[in-house]
Amino acid sequence: MKIDRLDHLVLTVKDIEATCKFYSTVLGMEIVTFGSGRRALSFGNQKLNLHEAGREYQPHAKYPTPGSADLCFISAMPLSSVLDHLHACAVRVVEGPVERTGATGKIRSVYVRDPDQNLIEISEYV
Repeated sequence: MKIDRLDHLVLTVKDIEATCKFYSTVLGMEIVTFGSGRRALSFGNQKLNLHEAGREYQPHAKYPTPGSADLCFISAMPLSSVLDHLHACAVRVVEGPVERTGATGKIRSVYVRDPDQNLIEISEYV
C-alpha cells in the first residue's frame, strides 16, 4: 500500500463555535456543515472535522483530548502578511519567525495557540 495524501483529521474541542470563529477569522478556513449537522473547517483539498469533547462521534481516537494537537499549515500569503493579520486579530505569537523543516523543504514559521491551546504553526517555504 502507498498513501497518497491526508484527506481530513479530527480535532476534539471544548467549544465548536469558538473553534469555528478562530479558524475562519484567523486562518481563513471555510466552516462547513455535513452529515446530520456535523461541523468541519475546510481549506484547500482538506478539512478538519470537529468533535465536541464528551460528545465525540463513533469511532474516535482512544483518548480524544482538547489541546493535544500540534498542526502546521502552509500559508498562501507571505509570512510578513501573516504576522500583520495575526496582530490585527489580536492573536499572540508564541514563537517565531523561526526556520524549521517542512514536508518538502525549509520553512519559516510562526506559532500561535487556538482556543483549546492546540499549537498552530503557520509557515511559508523558503
